[in-house]
Amino acid sequence: MRTVRQLYRYPVKGLSAEPLTEVALRAGEGVPLDRQWALTNGSWTFDAGSYTPRPKTDFIALMDHAALASLATRYDDADNCLHVSAPDGRHLRIDVDDPAACGGLARFIAQHINARLEGPPAFVSGEGFRFTDVSVLSHGMMNAVSLINLATVREVGAALGTDIDPMRFRANIYMDGGEPWEESSWLDREVTVGEVRARVVMRTPRCSATNVNPVTAERDMTLPATMMERYGHRELGVYLQVLDGGAIAPGAVVTPLP
Repeated sequence: MRTVRQLYRYPVKGLSAEPLTEVALRAGEGVPLDRQWALTNGSWTFDAGSYTPRPKTDFIALMDHAALASLATRYDDADNCLHVSAPDGRHLRIDVDDPAACGGLARFIAQHINARLEGPPAFVSGEGFRFTDVSVLSHGMMNAVSLINLATVREVGAALGTDIDPMRFRANIYMDGGEPWEESSWLDREVTVGEVRARVVMRTPRCSATNVNPVTAERDMTLPATMMERYGHRELGVYLQVLDGGAIAPGAVVTPLP
């Protein structure tokens, strides 16, 4: 039986995952607070009033900055604060509604990644949009929910002769109990996940962010290139668009519909 093994949100694009014990999804919307904030890379100026989705290369993200994986972050819903801990023991508590605090976080991140940026980065958010990798495709895709089949991850790892940490793929839903690669055949089909009904709308192409070890923050694999060489593609996982909302928790049954 296919069931949900784990659920995650990623409040800040490129920063660490937060496990969820339950998530309530609404039709046409993504996981609440997923990719709600992001850090610009200093090459452009963010304006919430005129913002249109931009490619992930315009943000500070794992594909270019592996050191982000060494930061432990947690968003506190009750206090509306982001907690950031660095390997050297430094800890920041950021009120995400305080512009000065957000500016301090952006400077802290720039110092931590030790990269030459085109300009000062900014910690940004916006009402009504989220900073997902596929936000540039459409409003619907911006709110898509990502799903990983753990059987596929294990099969790829076995084929490559190594264990692959599933967290490299930064998905919202991790499913187990299915067959390897079966999710790839669900494109344009509907699935139920617990109380939720959704449509599989896209296979997920993988970028160099998956090369970063989420535990050590080292770039120790070449997953997209190796997958392309072995399978002729670099897709792993799928995106879902929520049709009927409801609650999902670990243990929820995942069923592809005819």
